[in-house]
Amino acid sequence: MIAFLGQGRMGVPMARRLVEAGHQVKVWRRGLGAVSAAVEDADVVITMLRDGPAVEEVLTQALPGLREGATVVEMSTIGPEAVLSLRELLPSSVNLVDAPVLGSVGPAADGTLTVLAGGDLSACRSVLSVFGTVRELGPLGAGAAMKVAVMGALVPAQVLLAETFAYGEAHGVDRQALAEVLEETPLGALAARVAAPAQETRYALGLAAKDVRLGAWEGTTMARAAGARLAAAEAAGYADRDVTSIATFVSAAPSSGDAGGRAVRVNPGSVPATNGMYSHAVRVGDMLYVSGQAAFDERGQLVGEGDMTTQAEVIFQNIGKILADQGADFSDIAFIRTYMTDLDMRMEYGAVRRKYLTGTPPASTTVEVSKLFMPGLLLEVDLIVALP
Repeated sequence: MIAFLGQGRMGVPMARRLVEAGHQVKVWRRGLGAVSAAVEDADVVITMLRDGPAVEEVLTQALPGLREGATVVEMSTIGPEAVLSLRELLPSSVNLVDAPVLGSVGPAADGTLTVLAGGDLSACRSVLSVFGTVRELGPLGAGAAMKVAVMGALVPAQVLLAETFAYGEAHGVDRQALAEVLEETPLGALAARVAAPAQETRYALGLAAKDVRLGAWEGTTMARAAGARLAAAEAAGYADRDVTSIATFVSAAPSSGDAGGRAVRVNPGSVPATNGMYSHAVRVGDMLYVSGQAAFDERGQLVGEGDMTTQAEVIFQNIGKILADQGADFSDIAFIRTYMTDLDMRMEYGAVRRKYLTGTPPASTTVEVSKLFMPGLLLEVDLIVALP
């Protein structure tokens, strides 16, 4: 039996391919019961989720149900570091394979994806072949690294082409003629896509922004510049549109790509939504300003009333997800400010904080306040982060 965790744009057609190939498949998505129940009796567990924090969260919840000898196949795009963290999370009796894919919704439905696989595929090779061509690339993490490397070229190239069409439009160049000329160059296939942005979302711009951030290693210039363009488009409401809509965004506001001096709102889908009165964070250039984080669940309900340890854990877990969404981690925090309703509970808070803030601590302020904005809240934490 195969458990397929994640039923988004890619997960639905991929799970359907498995069923059509004769496999017994149990699917799970948020709101569809416990993850641990979904993976019980599964020989293979596939994850196809938004990002690394989402995968870690779901697999943590799945742990009680994972059977000894099962194989977890991580098919999201999360990067090699996150894959190796999953290896530490999972018990040694559970095999882990990283197998992100190249291709979007159409190839997922047709079974023509390219699967970039790392690790021991002996228990899942035939399962992966249902999705398309399987490239076995080496040890665990090799597939994830290959995917990030490829997207680090493909995504910035589409941003570059968007700017090319915007330049042509501003200088009276016929768009169709420019597209035809570009199609005769090595950029041909991408140029054809960007010239006519897709109305249907095949590869969401928000996911492209996340993928290019994964590849923005220290010293990169084009990936960071492309990431800034995409982040500005996200802030303008393009996150759920196809990545090719970056051409529409750039043409509509050609100067908006200079993200160095503008505020870009950051509201990751991996953390509970705000009440609409503020954003979780705002990025200005290479600095990230994180709003006060409190212990709320996805319904906006308080978690851990009267329990400092629980509230602190929820807050730092959400902070970790916000940081990861921007390609950062706890070591990038420059300043942390804590508001507590009772400083006598600082020992409980400090014990949790030290789990996440290791090494030399950042600049810090802790203050006692008479109350926070909702009864039962004991703690609120805001941050300033220097993005890598």
